[in-house]
Amino acid sequence: MANLGPGRPRLEQRRRQGTTPRAEILDAAAELFTTKGYANTSTRAVADAVGIRQASLYHHFAAKDDILDALLAETVAGPVELAQRMMGEPEDAATQLYALALFDVRQLRTARWNLGALYLLPELRTERFVAFRRRRDELRAHYERLTVESAAAAGAGEDARILPFRLVETVIAIRYDEGAAGVDTERVIPDAVLRIVGYQGGMGAVRAAAAELLARLSE
Repeated sequence: MANLGPGRPRLEQRRRQGTTPRAEILDAAAELFTTKGYANTSTRAVADAVGIRQASLYHHFAAKDDILDALLAETVAGPVELAQRMMGEPEDAATQLYALALFDVRQLRTARWNLGALYLLPELRTERFVAFRRRRDELRAHYERLTVESAAAAGAGEDARILPFRLVETVIAIRYDEGAAGVDTERVIPDAVLRIVGYQGGMGAVRAAAAELLARLSE
């Protein structure tokens, strides 16, 4: 029988995705929070879904809100890091905006569980999640910076500066309503983002440039 450590025997063989007990806990919590509801899910239910004792869960997370915070952090860490790295790249703002939107849509769409649906939880407005809100605000600021620069290059105004960030997050509702089936969100949403900022160039060229940028930064 696998063990989590001295005195923390696993109740049964592993049945969750993840290479570590912490990752398994996050996977189970993500499923329960997005299907049963955050308020309706206890730490005992999460532990049971992993197949460990509740005391073993507390070895990794002190409270349920710590689990939620870790899950939420995963949804913004990747795009924030990408936006920061792109600041030193030579591509124009429109290409970088397209790349950021594509990356963000892709990770929101393909994540095992639709964690973006948790953004509307009332708990997120409390002091406990201020760090996450600041991190999400940082991501929004990157979108707005690239939006303003792209619009200026296209001779457009700044009226749409808040829209690309919000448009990208519509993939959350699309996935919730339709399971992300039947809608090519990885093309439709980034394309729409550029049209919003007044981009008049060929989409094929910017798609190719954005894909090349993402590939280079992933090496």
